[in-house]
Amino acid sequence: MSDLHWLGLAEAAALIRRKELSPVELTRVLLDRIARHDPSLNAFIAVGAEPALAAARQAEAAVMAGSALGPLHGVPYGLKDIVDAQGFDTTCHSAILRGNRAKADAEVTRRLKAAGGILLGKLSTHEFALGGPAFDLPWPPARNPWNRLMGPGGSSSGSGVAVAAGFMAAAIGTDTGGSVRNPATLCGLVGMKATYGAVSRRGVFPLAFSLDHIGPLTRTVADNALLLNLIAGHDPADPGSAARPVADAAGELERGVKGLRIGVIRHFYTRDMEASREMRDAIDAALKVWAGLGAEIVDIAVPPLQDYAACNRTIMLSEACAIHAPWLKARPQDYSRTTRERLMPGLFLTGVDYVQALRWRGQLAAAMEAALAQVDVAVTASSMERPYPIDDPVEVEKYYPRQARTPFNLTGHPALALPIGFTPNKLPLGLQIVGKHWQEAMVYRVARAYERETPWHRTHPELEG
Repeated sequence: MSDLHWLGLAEAAALIRRKELSPVELTRVLLDRIARHDPSLNAFIAVGAEPALAAARQAEAAVMAGSALGPLHGVPYGLKDIVDAQGFDTTCHSAILRGNRAKADAEVTRRLKAAGGILLGKLSTHEFALGGPAFDLPWPPARNPWNRLMGPGGSSSGSGVAVAAGFMAAAIGTDTGGSVRNPATLCGLVGMKATYGAVSRRGVFPLAFSLDHIGPLTRTVADNALLLNLIAGHDPADPGSAARPVADAAGELERGVKGLRIGVIRHFYTRDMEASREMRDAIDAALKVWAGLGAEIVDIAVPPLQDYAACNRTIMLSEACAIHAPWLKARPQDYSRTTRERLMPGLFLTGVDYVQALRWRGQLAAAMEAALAQVDVAVTASSMERPYPIDDPVEVEKYYPRQARTPFNLTGHPALALPIGFTPNKLPLGLQIVGKHWQEAMVYRVARAYERETPWHRTHPELEG
């Protein structure tokens, strides 16, 4: 029990239910760790120490009174700071929304509180989930706990850092072009972008209405499935929310992969955009693990990665500028330079460009659907490279397009980032597992089969100080 900060969601909740762990003790341990290490990592924009301790005391009283307990009772978590939580500002890591106090909880926040979770605070992001890492904002960018000279990925950067650093067992991020899976990959975590419409976006500041997803970041596959079960479900107040029953994401976790067909979208990372040798070798090694467990590994083909990326970019920038155009005209100086430079091309896109991109999207999605129909899941790269030097703007801009995550925002398929090892200097490597629509349970099943055979989820960064 000396390493309480590495407890997982399910493990901590079970100990609390058995009265073997105090929610107050756990919360204090995590707050102390945040106070000691976050000044060098910048995972948080705001720590809610007093509200968290008050909630922990209430959780402990409920345990002692024998009250009915939710699945996360007394377990702390964090929110990316584009997600509303009553009593906290939602700044989107921007001077434009500094002091923007949330009047109500986002739907995802409400569900986590109803499950008994304790909110520790609001986590760093790239500005408006787009522009970053940036050093000309009111708060500094988050840094990778495996090496603070490296970037943690974005835009859910603080969420990835906080979980990897042992500040909490789980955090909520958002994903429009890979922003849950990017920090998961670069911080050695599990990150899920579920099927479009599975998780309500109500109370979450939008980046692109038709591409935005909400998703969990955790250290293990089982915790990720647990969290998705809690946050998924129809919300009639979100027009993008799917009105369908929620399947149990954890229902197939331990069934293994014997007899499954795993498709490999190999051309994404060997021909369309060549990944580093260490990344390709790590993906090959992971495929051998699944093959050794009885899965059939087959290559599948879809349109080029660049087609998906270009279509996603056109739609994302068009929709983002529909939101930001008034501020870009009235307060351009209040954005970071990076955000301005990423948003400005969207102002020159036309309605024709947007409509043509939507038509193209349908064709690209149909091609992906046809390829996935041949297999149980698909595997491909997430990032093409190891983490990037955060203080080198040239390296940052070179790194960001080198990924294969955006296709699945465009198509809406569930996609999970899974850690698959480390570089020789101990920087995380990862891949993606992609499922058919509403087949999150199968994605988790394949991920868990690999996780059981490997030590990566039990490997943690050693923080200085």
